Amino acid sequence: MRTGKVERITKETSIQVELDLDNQYESEIHSGIGFLDHMLILFAKHGRFGLKVKADGDLNVDPHHTTEDIGIAIGECLVQALGDKTGIERYGDALVPMDETLGQVVIDLSGRSYLVFDAEFTNQKLGGYDTETTEDFFQGLAFNAHMNLHARILYGRNTHHEIESLFKALGRALRKAVKINPEIQGVNSTKGMI
Repeated sequence: MRTGKVERITKETSIQVELDLDNQYESEIHSGIGFLDHMLILFAKHGRFGLKVKADGDLNVDPHHTTEDIGIAIGECLVQALGDKTGIERYGDALVPMDETLGQVVIDLSGRSYLVFDAEFTNQKLGGYDTETTEDFFQGLAFNAHMNLHARILYGRNTHHEIESLFKALGRALRKAVKINPEIQGVNSTKGMI
């Protein structure tokens, strides 16, 4: 079973995450940040993943630590779930329209951490969510899942739509990358490991 379970406790947050790559169930997301919960539910739905997140963070300060640490924990779960990455496609990409917005995510589960994030949001806050923490989530995920992750907004106007297109594209791209392909012998790399 390709699953991961992480408990991350710091002086700023206490987070439990469970991820199942092959068994989609109704997500249970409780971050304390309504907009982030909405985005994580979309990520799991469009990736066809099982996802549980329970987070208690220092939201009296701001949503940064909670948002980033959830990204870190999901990345660590992904590493557990993928194991030695035998047979996975490795690469994934998705373009997702959201009304006037077009977002794109491209992934390489290469074992090398890198983030390119090309999005600027005109609205600084959506409910209790600071929109600049979107990049922090993607950074935490990319660096702890040891992946190349490129995310960009090609165009758009509505900040909610822009961020939503990125989370949906993230789920869809990751679904492609983690797919097992029986034609792949070992791992999808000439190095013999990824």
